[in-house]
Amino acid sequence: MAHGLARRGSDLVLLDRDAERLDAVVAAIRAAHPDRRIETYQVDLADADATDRVAADIRIRHPRIRLLVNNAGVALGGRFDQVTLEEFFWVVDINFRAVVRLTHALLPALKSEPGAHLVNLSSLFGLIAPAGQAAYSASKFAVRGFTEALRHELVEDGVGVTSVHPGGIRTRIAQSARVGSGVSPEEYEQGRKQFEKLLSIDPAKAAEVILRGVERRRARVLIGWSAKLPDLLARIAPASYNRVLALGLNRAAGAPAARSTSRLDGAEIPTPRPAGEPAEHPGQPA
Repeated sequence: MAHGLARRGSDLVLLDRDAERLDAVVAAIRAAHPDRRIETYQVDLADADATDRVAADIRIRHPRIRLLVNNAGVALGGRFDQVTLEEFFWVVDINFRAVVRLTHALLPALKSEPGAHLVNLSSLFGLIAPAGQAAYSASKFAVRGFTEALRHELVEDGVGVTSVHPGGIRTRIAQSARVGSGVSPEEYEQGRKQFEKLLSIDPAKAAEVILRGVERRRARVLIGWSAKLPDLLARIAPASYNRVLALGLNRAAGAPAARSTSRLDGAEIPTPRPAGEPAEHPGQPA
């Protein structure tokens, strides 16, 4: 998304917890667009105090903000009874509370710019809630509700608001995810193989879909049929879509037919980070 914004003429403020990867993105953008102004902050959005300090500094240094994209996200695999509360709230802190903190701090700047826009990344799992994704779905449904409320509140201010619901995007979220403490190695391995097969959409293409949605001031952007079809199914059968989704996901992942109606938590347990390796979440162009 940072590359796409730079191509469109935007100056950028980028946030990420991974300084090395952040520097690589900046170097590539500057090589292609040497006239763009780019500022970076290394910050872990799980740290509320650090997030508040960065947001306050951005507000001072960049009083004119036309676009805020809240894109950072992490995942956690396992049923609710397989994860600790600490693991659960780690997801909520990054996926939802950081979105609220940054938006609250920078919204006055957006409101002062005619035609400004806010983009919040929800998820396919902000439209449906499969078993094994209680923390992630809770956080992404929260982002969806928060974004929809802001859309209605900001109409008179002229601020556009977009909620994004990606399907299976080929990002590092699975590699940097955590797996609940109570998930067995066998369950994890089955879920890892299935989950990785579902991540097939080029992230650069997904970024362009999002940015075109911003240009058109769309209220909601769904990326890929892996998001559009489950959304339709949830609308048609809001109380019973789980069994149909389990069948479709297991077939897409190549699971045996005999397991096609099994619960979804096996299909949705993402790859954990190696022991001792910090989780990673993507940066946020502002």
